[in-house]
Amino acid sequence: MSGRVLDFKSYVGGADNVIVEEMFNSTQKAYTYDYGFDVTGYTFEADYQTIVVDTVTYDRVTGDPNFTDSSVVGYFANAEINSSHINNTSAASGLVTFTIPAGRYTGNVIPDARSNVAITVVRFGWTDTTATPTITDSHRYAIIERFEPDSTIGNPRESAGFTSIT
Repeated sequence: MSGRVLDFKSYVGGADNVIVEEMFNSTQKAYTYDYGFDVTGYTFEADYQTIVVDTVTYDRVTGDPNFTDSSVVGYFANAEINSSHINNTSAASGLVTFTIPAGRYTGNVIPDARSNVAITVVRFGWTDTTATPTITDSHRYAIIERFEPDSTIGNPRESAGFTSIT
């Protein structure tokens, strides 16, 4: 470790709107956004892509992942998230619930997950179509995919669909 700390927000470009989570592939988690005003004129969308990072270290005090010495070595295809994972039935009250689906990444996982780490970057975006010009914003969730008993043990770089970055 170089002694520097680089969080995922800085690593993927852009310090705002990134939440880092560690999840099992079977985990499905919902987030409710409270915009504080009527958002019925907004459109919402979500997608994700899994990247593979060569190495991840952890801060010994906080336990937070450190990406200072990490490099992206490859990726899997981008996928759209079904609109059923976005509940905007309370949009008039300013409330929208986004659910990060289970089954995002189905490739191999190394149980100790310090090298060749699969990280799924999920984007939840919204566009204010009532504004002129329209305004679009998003949040990103960086999900470090973790081993669980139903996972296939192995190197993510050897999973079907992996594309290496040379």
